[in-house]
Amino acid sequence: MSKAILLVNLGSPDSPSVPDVRRYLREFLMDGRVLDVNWCVRFCIVHFAILPSRPAQSAEAYHKIWTPEGSPLIVISRNVQRLLQAKLDVPVELAMRYQNPSIPDAIRKLRDRKISDVLLIPLFPHYAMSSFETAVERVREVAARLAPGMRIQVQAPYYELPSYIEALHSSAADYLRRDFDLLLFSFHGVPERQIRKSDPTGRHCLQVERCCERPSPAHATCYRAQCFRTATALRVRAGLPESKCAVSFQSRLGRDPWLKPYTDFELERFAKEGIRRLLVICPAFVSDCLETLEEIGMRGRETFLAAGGTEYTMIPCLNDHPLWIETLEGMARAFLSPQGRAASSTSTTLERDR
Repeated sequence: MSKAILLVNLGSPDSPSVPDVRRYLREFLMDGRVLDVNWCVRFCIVHFAILPSRPAQSAEAYHKIWTPEGSPLIVISRNVQRLLQAKLDVPVELAMRYQNPSIPDAIRKLRDRKISDVLLIPLFPHYAMSSFETAVERVREVAARLAPGMRIQVQAPYYELPSYIEALHSSAADYLRRDFDLLLFSFHGVPERQIRKSDPTGRHCLQVERCCERPSPAHATCYRAQCFRTATALRVRAGLPESKCAVSFQSRLGRDPWLKPYTDFELERFAKEGIRRLLVICPAFVSDCLETLEEIGMRGRETFLAAGGTEYTMIPCLNDHPLWIETLEGMARAFLSPQGRAASSTSTTLERDR
């Protein structure tokens, strides 16, 4: 038996040029787990409502964060791969759900090295159909086609894994020692309908009052509940009172209801209500990317300061923090142990209209 580790993140355009951004957005938005509507409707929305104008707007945003080495997300992810590889005696591959480095290329590399068992670590701490689930299902689909004998084991969502929370706290500790009025946890948003679709009970998520606080098997695949659990765990670890913390959701697309409250609305509201010194952390992202660097770091700052705030600080993501690398190493070593089952995910595959 030969084993390997596969890290998968969301992805990035190959460059900030409009054609490359258009190619990335087309692949991303045509995923039935991202834009979860009928294929014909999805095709029309993507090709006639989004792609004519959105690539130029997004390309401008990518230009603001692009580094000489390339996309921050890809550069950081490759560094994480390198650091984890230095700690392990088995291959560590990296792939993106969309664009490059691609999942098919990673599976081919592992197949050519005669790898029989792979631990897939989605670089998404929380379960969501548009991130964690689509990455897992794409890897399984590609492996079944290119390496039928390869066994894929999936690291379960680690939204309150003690080592992940400790890494978050350590990465934020210097910022939390400053004087601030409020710490805002800004998680990536998802449509409310996806929360309901991911509920295996069909009757709990967003249907029961204070649903995230009531025990339910639905929480195993509930992104919203898991986000709140992360925020609570980090708040407790940091010794902060509830009054100094808030949760919001960013990056919505379209007119359908998404998880609330919306980050951009909250930034304006906080400033108008007298919050002057704001810290923002984005625990749904393990690597800084467009949504953290440009949306929160640049546009979020402008919104808050324009509304009357005076100090705005975005806490960087985990990136290549040593405790984050140790967290990944711990997941890998559990898989590499003689039992080799400690990392398996309990998540279920949800049928999608593709």
